[in-house]
Amino acid sequence: MRLHEVTPGTRRALVVGIANYETVTSLPEAVLNDARDIASVLRAADYCGFPPDQVRVLLDDEATLEGIRTALAELASSSTAEDTAVIFFSGHGARLPSAGGETSALVPVDCRTSNLPETSFPETELTEALAAIEAQRLLVLIDACHAGGVAALKAHYDEQPIQAGFSEKSLQNLAQGTGRVVIASSRAREYSQVLHGARNSVFTQHLLEALKGKGRTTGDGLIRVFDVFNHVAENVRTSIPGQQHPIFKASDLEDNFPVALDRGGLKGSAAAQLAQPDRWREIETIMADLYPAGPTDQEIWTRAGGDLSRLRLNGSGRANWFAALRNLKLGGGGQQISLHTLLETAIDDFPHHPELTALKTR
Repeated sequence: MRLHEVTPGTRRALVVGIANYETVTSLPEAVLNDARDIASVLRAADYCGFPPDQVRVLLDDEATLEGIRTALAELASSSTAEDTAVIFFSGHGARLPSAGGETSALVPVDCRTSNLPETSFPETELTEALAAIEAQRLLVLIDACHAGGVAALKAHYDEQPIQAGFSEKSLQNLAQGTGRVVIASSRAREYSQVLHGARNSVFTQHLLEALKGKGRTTGDGLIRVFDVFNHVAENVRTSIPGQQHPIFKASDLEDNFPVALDRGGLKGSAAAQLAQPDRWREIETIMADLYPAGPTDQEIWTRAGGDLSRLRLNGSGRANWFAALRNLKLGGGGQQISLHTLLETAIDDFPHHPELTALKTR
């Protein structure tokens, strides 16, 4: 199966990696490896199948403030509503003081620590650049909170406090709009870890695995946005327990849209045909159809024994179901709720729903 058979249009990507800054302490070589390897997997015919000439890469000296602006503008001018777009950034990020409290920015290679607010790529401008991209399926991946980033950014700018990374509020702002998803490598107060001797950061290592088809998919030849996040979040969390938690942000997401082909190194179509459906993803799809407003719809979560205060509900109904079920899968969501009680409650509401009944018996 080809991606355009399900989603017409072109797959496009912009990949940015910056390790050797002009006025900021360098980051590990893994940052550049991350960008190179992401571009390679996206372009590979035996993995993601993006047209090679539609994957733009900016490394170090190419990733100036003007270079990033131009590349984003070109992506916007060439994209159509039917396209799928992926943007990957690995480098420094900064949280800067502002009149509104705090704002975030990507740090280009030619930033000046003596004037970081004027020589970085601010959240407001990045939000506008993303809004100009017409692609109905846009995935933004940000790995911008590397260990040592705080000290590096403070080196020549001690007048006001500078913190590394992107705030969750800023990430949510970037995710505004239909079909926009932002995945960040870590929470605002965590670091994106690079293990000693590793080629890639922990986040990108598992991101590459997901794009190579190692995550759970339905076996239909496509990798979808929730497939990517589920694999990355679960494996980062288990690789370095308690140290790093990838973040998912979306404001208007009703479709678990395809991101890339799932060709798995051309392992053969037989393997894909034998893949078993993911039960949790089936439940997510059904619950989003039956309770489109999310876990608060008809008080389904509370009636099933759940505690809404244990959930972080700030997106669309589909996105909130994704977050709630992932929480439940990890043992959260309230002391009295379980998958069994959730399905039982839904069956009480929809007793003649065959797929619900089938899921309960599996």
